[in-house]
Amino acid sequence: MPQIGWFEILIVVLVAIIILGPKDFPIMLKKVGAWVSSFKNYFTEMQKDISEMENSIVEDDLIVKNLTNLKKIKKDE
Repeated sequence: MPQIGWFEILIVVLVAIIILGPKDFPIMLKKVGAWVSSFKNYFTEMQKDISEMENSIVEDDLIVKNLTNLKKIKKDE
């Protein structure tokens, strides 16, 4: 996987300033920042939902195991 260093980032920023112009560049940075923030929030929510589902599955498995153990105990009596 290629790595991007400071020099490559500087070149991209300079090209973006030349293409967009110095007036529109800060506006573009704000939009990109908002997009990155929304993607980050979306994936954070997805991770939270997945771990909640995982925890509920584990709890359901424990409940099923406890019920089967209770049935065995009652059967033995």
